Amino acid sequence: MLPAVVKLCCGISYPHLRSMAGLQRTAVAVIGQEMTHLQRWGQVLHHMTPQPRFTCKEPKTEDLKAGPAKENQLFYVQQGQEAMKKALSMLEDREGWKKEITETNGDVICSKVIPGASKVFRLEAVLEASVDTLYDLLFVRVEEMHQWNPSIQHIKILKHFGPETIITHEVSAEKAGNLIGQRDFLSVRHSCKQKSRVYLGGAAIQLDSLPPQAGFVRAEDGPTCIVIQALDEDSTKSRFTWLLNMDVKGWLPKSIVNQALPRAQLDFTRHLRSRLSLS
Repeated sequence: MLPAVVKLCCGISYPHLRSMAGLQRTAVAVIGQEMTHLQRWGQVLHHMTPQPRFTCKEPKTEDLKAGPAKENQLFYVQQGQEAMKKALSMLEDREGWKKEITETNGDVICSKVIPGASKVFRLEAVLEASVDTLYDLLFVRVEEMHQWNPSIQHIKILKHFGPETIITHEVSAEKAGNLIGQRDFLSVRHSCKQKSRVYLGGAAIQLDSLPPQAGFVRAEDGPTCIVIQALDEDSTKSRFTWLLNMDVKGWLPKSIVNQALPRAQLDFTRHLRSRLSLS
């Protein structure tokens, strides 16, 4: 959701997608351009080294505003935590993952069909940035994400609930020839720091004050997460694991969506690397 809530753009530059003809190729391009939500978050699942189990800290009530609204604030904090726990539990189950894509730079995407969550995708990559730098870009400064990801029109933080939980509204960038219109996302995002790791998680929510907007298709994140872990041998590099679990809504068939989503993850990572190269 969170950084959230990372925006996606389609990998139409890849050869096998360029060879797709007519409506199918256009649909792949459109779905990638519009699926702009973040931050889509994952647990580090290194194949050789088991990772310690994640435990959420209880929310600090002193960080929340006093008054009758405190109970409501705790509700959203707990929603964010619960979404993160559910997403991480998907990653902790190592059975059933199928390799989809292996890039020459080492990025790997696997997929898995989960009952009640359709098909989810796990990207694993190593980025040339510290854990703190990535946390700052993807959570603290999430409203600036449109500056380096052209698939985003804007991301706005609607509410803060202490330092670790936010509600965001995101709108994808408008594209010429758009078959299904712009997407928007309403999400709760939660972050948690544990030693040399940062966890970012979230899910779609509903707010009476912001119902679905005319002219937009409101896509929804299932429980989704990102885990950022410092490499033991080099603290200036981080292992980046992203679980993408999304219902894009609209009319496109699942077969097209399932081809576009993993390529969209790679394209987002490319934009992120470009931004990091400027630091």
